[in-house]
Amino acid sequence: MTDQPMRPRDYERPEPAHSDVEPTQTQPHGTGVEGGAGRLPEGVHAVFGGVPPTAAVSPNVDAGVLDGLANGGQAHSHSHAHGPAPRASRGVRIVLAVLLIPMLLASAIGMVVYWPKDPPERGALMTTAPGATIMLGTVTGPLEDEGIPVRIDDEFGGGEIVIQIGGEYASVGIDAGDRVRFQEIPVTDSDTVYVFQDFERRAPIGIMAAGYALLVVLVARWRGFASILGLIVSFLVIVKFTLPALWTGADAIPIALVTSIVVMFFVLYVAHGFTTRTSTALLGTIIGLAVTVLLAAWAVESTNIVMLDDYLVQLNMLDERVSVRSIVLCGMVLAGLGVLNDVTITQASAVWELKTVNPQLGVWELFSRGMRIGRDHIASTVYTITFAYLGAALPMLMLVSLIDQGLWFTLTSGEIAVEVVRTLIGSIGLVLAIPITTFLGALVLTLGRQENAAAEEEERAEAAHAA
Repeated sequence: MTDQPMRPRDYERPEPAHSDVEPTQTQPHGTGVEGGAGRLPEGVHAVFGGVPPTAAVSPNVDAGVLDGLANGGQAHSHSHAHGPAPRASRGVRIVLAVLLIPMLLASAIGMVVYWPKDPPERGALMTTAPGATIMLGTVTGPLEDEGIPVRIDDEFGGGEIVIQIGGEYASVGIDAGDRVRFQEIPVTDSDTVYVFQDFERRAPIGIMAAGYALLVVLVARWRGFASILGLIVSFLVIVKFTLPALWTGADAIPIALVTSIVVMFFVLYVAHGFTTRTSTALLGTIIGLAVTVLLAAWAVESTNIVMLDDYLVQLNMLDERVSVRSIVLCGMVLAGLGVLNDVTITQASAVWELKTVNPQLGVWELFSRGMRIGRDHIASTVYTITFAYLGAALPMLMLVSLIDQGLWFTLTSGEIAVEVVRTLIGSIGLVLAIPITTFLGALVLTLGRQENAAAEEEERAEAAHAA
């Protein structure tokens, strides 16, 4: 047999060795998953609403899993190089802007309209005895019959005293070296009583907060810093607007929606950038919020849980303008806001990455394969919400476990009913937001496909010419 040169189609080209180093030169983008591995500059992605191909989707989803899902097969461990991240058509981006900008303007107007007028001033609720002075000190010895010995800090005059302490604190245990906060209460001109108020925790909590913020920034870098900034802004919105508005008896539905939408606009765009992906996640979040508000309004009305919480009763006694129903409803909406944001941005990222891996996927294919990730997210989130509540309410649950009633009777009684309803409403809104956001992402990346194809072809031609 005559040896003939082997033609390219007669053999399979071996796959290149896996490398963690991404190619820096833009390569032509193919029609399938074996396309080039070009990376466009960050600015280009920002302008056209895309995300870099290397953007993280979820801590639990790697490139191999995405490859498998995008191609309808099993996930594999090695990764392929893919082309630029998909971008929505110009028409779709305009539609998103037309939907979201009025929502932002309406929220800003709502904040102005519902800005609290004549709320209670800070300090209206007294926690100290008349004429008392708050002091700090350090415990110097064990508990005695008269109280606990304490050395007063130098900034308060110094000296050794004995402070009185209630039995509930004494049973917890106070050791030498503990930092305490106490009141100096003048009884007569020559007699003063010192009463234990609380442990001094500002220093250790401040260290934990600073350590947490530093760790977030070191690990997540700019996005970590942006998330901390968003958390601070969210806190300011709630303290300056939401709480005073509730004190004045404002309607809960507009207050909850205005607070949530303003916070989400700032948090999502600052942490994740001004991209179409972020806009899609934001739209899904707002739809989920609207569903949660409607469900919360129905739940508060149908379960009559408004007077089951001792704190709610106290609030109504402090100011007659307070609407207990509004507080419960607003609390249900805000309770699920953070987790709702998490699942919507993750689902949007998943759809974008699936489209990057296989640009030929249509609406239904993107949705169905994105929901494979979404179902895993739903399953894990259900446990997250439930166990977060269990941990926070553990002392109360220990008492409830001794009640001489059945389990269902117990879960629908007293303060437990309040928390059960909150958890269920937040979870329902969250679960519904996942398919909504996934479908929105699939629509955004599929509508106007011809326009996208022409733009990508022009982009590839420019890249080839530049090379």
